[in-house]
Parts: sequence; C-alpha cells; structure tokens
Amino acid sequence: MLRPPTITDALRARRLLGDHLPPTPMWSYPALNATAGTTVLVKHENAQPTGAFKVRGGITLLAGLDLAERARGVVGYSTGNHAQSLAFAAARFGAPCVIVMPVNPNPAKANAVRALGAELIEAGADLTEAAEHAETVAAERGMRLVSAANEPALIAGVATAYLEIFDKEPALDAVIVPVGGGSGAAAACLAAAAVAPGCQIIATQSAASPAAHDSWESGGAPLSRPNRTRVEGLATGRSFELTQQLMRLHLADFLLVDDDAIAAAQWTMMRDAHTLAEGAGAVALAALLAHRERFAGKRVAVMCSGGNASEREILTCGGLAA
Repeated sequence: MLRPPTITDALRARRLLGDHLPPTPMWSYPALNATAGTTVLVKHENAQPTGAFKVRGGITLLAGLDLAERARGVVGYSTGNHAQSLAFAAARFGAPCVIVMPVNPNPAKANAVRALGAELIEAGADLTEAAEHAETVAAERGMRLVSAANEPALIAGVATAYLEIFDKEPALDAVIVPVGGGSGAAAACLAAAAVAPGCQIIATQSAASPAAHDSWESGGAPLSRPNRTRVEGLATGRSFELTQQLMRLHLADFLLVDDDAIAAAQWTMMRDAHTLAEGAGAVALAALLAHRERFAGKRVAVMCSGGNASEREILTCGGLAA
C-alpha cells in the first residue's frame, strides 16, 4: 500500500512552491451569489501558468527527484492538465519529459505540452489505453512513470491550494472539489482534516464517468467504469488506490452531475464570474447549482481547477454550437 502524504508534506510543499508559484486568488462575485442563492468563493486555479491546479503537484514531484532520476526523465499520461504540469516542471528542473495523450487530444493542451519542450505521443482511444502505452514507453526508455493520481508528492503539492483557501477563509462550511482521478479531492481532505476539520469536503464528478464516485461509495475498492463523459478533465475510467484511501477517511459526500449541467455551469462562470473555465473547472459550481437547497445560507468555496477549454468547448457551453 502506498504511504499517503501528511500535512507535514503539504507544508513542505508550500514552502517549496513559494519559490515557483504565487498564491492564486479567491473571489466572491455578487452576481454568482445571487444565481446560487448562497455565498460562493471561487478559487482561481485557472490563473496558474499552465491554466490548472496540477502544476503544484508537478513541481513538487520533480523537485523531490534526485539528479539521476531527473536525468532519466519522466513519462506521464493525461488528457492535458497533468501533462502540462509535468512538462512545465520538467522544463524547470532540466528533465526530459514524454507525455502520452489519447489520440486527437485537445489541440490547445497538446500545443501547450509541445511548447513546454516535452515529447508528445498520441496513443489509445482513451486515458486507460494511453496509460498502458505510457507504461511501455517508460519501461523501454528507463524513465520514471508518473501516475495521474497514485503519487504522494502530487497530492502534497495540490494540498497547498487548499491551505491557501483555509488561510483566507478559515470558517467555510464546505469546499466542493472536482474529481477525475481524485488528487484534488484527496488533497482537500488532507488539508481540511489538519486545519479546518469543521469544513465539509464534497467531491463531484461527471455521471458519465463515475469510477471514483462508485469506488468511494463501495468503500474504496478499485473499480473501473464506462468512461463516456465529454468533459476531458474528468474522463477517467478507473479509480486510484491512494486518492481513495484519503477520500475514504475524510470526504463528507460525493455528488454526480451530468455533462449538460457542467456545460451550463461553464456559461454561468463566464457570465457571473467573468471566468473562462474548462468543464472540469466548472463541475464544482454545477454540483452547487444542482443542490441549491443543501447549500443555502452557507459559505461555500468551489475549486475552479482549470481554464484550458478548447475553442469548440467554449462555443458549445455558450449554446453557440451543436
């Protein structure tokens, strides 16, 4: 069993990341509060240099490798944001980086990976098949395979975002966190258990790709599920041991929302919060809007985990394209 990160690991990561990334803002918007019927605080991880929260984990992981490991390089598999995280961190620490994406990836994310100097390989119809190809590449080249979620350093790095949330708003009633593989929700659980035990951590995921949700509901047993969501940042067909271990201990609830509700939440974020969010970055708001009565009168933070929306995704969520 993998050793889960501790709050000490997260605090060390915060000290490390202070030399690389400034804290991201968290804002409340009157128009969004009116729409939601409660006080909503948006944590803007879309403001990261890679456009998503995962860069915190990538830098933390690469910083922890020794010189020999960095020289061998890293291999990751991703629909985009984990890929950019590793590519950004590898460039910063002078390590070779190979990214495997499913065939026909989001062009914006693929171009960003190449611009950061990583080698991009397209392989497989989905993330599961891309992961299998990444394992082969890592074995053939002697590089370190970096899991999308089963990495303590990734979770410790991501936990720094939630430490920032609780530093600014220590009396929150709830934080709603998007889930693909679950590194964000696991990180939120880690931070809240240590510094904000009265705050509920609530995960949310697309109902079209519910592997992490169903695993958590069943007690954390590893599960695979059909992976049909069109929200690429949530398109994960299996659960991960390490993230489930942390969510099992501290997660208050896990909500599913459909893809149309996520697209509507993207539009709401643009209209009411002046924020471009990819689908995975808007799913937390979608869950809040779907459960207004539950959150009425409370102070709720939603994690805008990323802003790397494709052009078509932006048009579609605005109802301008089929």
